[in-house]
Amino acid sequence: MIPASTFKDRSVALFGLGGSGLATARSLKAGGARLVAFDDNPKSVEAAANEGIITGDLHALDWSAVETLVLSPGVPLTHPKPHWAVDLAREAGVPIVGDIEIFARERDAASGLRAPFVAITGTNGKSTTTALIAHCLAHAGRDVQLGGNIGVAVLTLDPPAPERTYVVECSSYQIDLTPSIRPTVGILLNLTPDHLDRHGTMENYAAIKARLLKDAGTAVIGVDDDFCAGIADWHESEGNVVVRISKEKTLESGVFFADGSILVAVGGTIARRYPLAGIGSLRGRHNGQNAAAAVATLEALGVAQDAILAGLRSFPGLVHRMEEIGRQGPVLFVNDSKATNADAAAPALASFERIHWIAGGLPKEGGIDALEPLFPRIAKAYLIGEAAPSFAATLGERIPYEISGTLDVAVENAARDAARSGVEEVVLLSPACASFDQFRNFEVRGESFRRAVEQLPAIQLFRKG
Repeated sequence: MIPASTFKDRSVALFGLGGSGLATARSLKAGGARLVAFDDNPKSVEAAANEGIITGDLHALDWSAVETLVLSPGVPLTHPKPHWAVDLAREAGVPIVGDIEIFARERDAASGLRAPFVAITGTNGKSTTTALIAHCLAHAGRDVQLGGNIGVAVLTLDPPAPERTYVVECSSYQIDLTPSIRPTVGILLNLTPDHLDRHGTMENYAAIKARLLKDAGTAVIGVDDDFCAGIADWHESEGNVVVRISKEKTLESGVFFADGSILVAVGGTIARRYPLAGIGSLRGRHNGQNAAAAVATLEALGVAQDAILAGLRSFPGLVHRMEEIGRQGPVLFVNDSKATNADAAAPALASFERIHWIAGGLPKEGGIDALEPLFPRIAKAYLIGEAAPSFAATLGERIPYEISGTLDVAVENAARDAARSGVEEVVLLSPACASFDQFRNFEVRGESFRRAVEQLPAIQLFRKG
């Protein structure tokens, strides 16, 4: 844990006692803050009180004595309307921050910003890029702490030290609550419309994401969309260090994906090359962008070329995100349960030539219409859950399909059909749907897929490491 020592003896109100909120409350308590915490969920308040955290309804608080409101990132700050705790703080002129801001202050106080800090944001690819950078640093022998929006509350990490590198995934919600973030390397991967219910407009969403780069030592920016390209140009015009990355473009100077490799260009010349061929966890053009961001960051942190390549080659990938489970002869089984809508399923479908596709669940708006250009890659579809009838109607007579109903039946039948060809084929779970009709969440769905694959005869499972 990182005790919030910079808040010692300060009067702090905290709203939101979920996973990261409770971790923040523990940090503030350990650091000596005069803390009062609350949540709209009585069970969360009770759980915090049972740990000795002082709780109380913030409506009854004397806000004139409060110095800071710490807000959990899931609580609305501006849209669709501010939470009532935000209104109370603003009426009293109380600053509002989040857990990443507390971390940033502790890093500054403990190490004078000497502890290397990599902050990653973007609409897509954040978690994979975060995990990849942390893996490569650890593989190179660095002391690494991985956390943030990836699922590990940042204040549960070990305290800052000059040689300890932090790799932190930052959502737009977290950045909105972090006014003094100053990463060694700040990464903005891409921007597409997302979370507009919380940020109002695309322009506001982009501006919030761009804040992560404002005081970064090096800004690594994807330039394949207009918003990010404009942000890169602005930062460069301000005299900041900018490294452009791309999965689509050939760059005169920057890091880009082409011909199955990550290429580092300097003044129009290819200075270094990092082949990705044979790295299953980095398959696909979307992972080309993730790897380009990682290479740019690792080089900025002084990691040697051979160490970077070794880290890329040994990256196991993330569970439920194009996770290679195993093989049955020439048939590869891939768990992409995290693909809960059509846009999320597209990269996986684009990464393989002949696919036995397991799809369906609780349907999202638009169904799978957007995936039509990728249908020729599908040898057969195995449809499950509530979406099965509508997906069948979309596929029509163009693509062979069956309505399997349940995931275990789909795995068994897809494995049987794929094995008949005798050539390399893929059984891919990339549902393009939410999981809630049959599973508690996409993680449970992915684990169910793994268990079904494990039951197949003569299956060779891949070890995660």
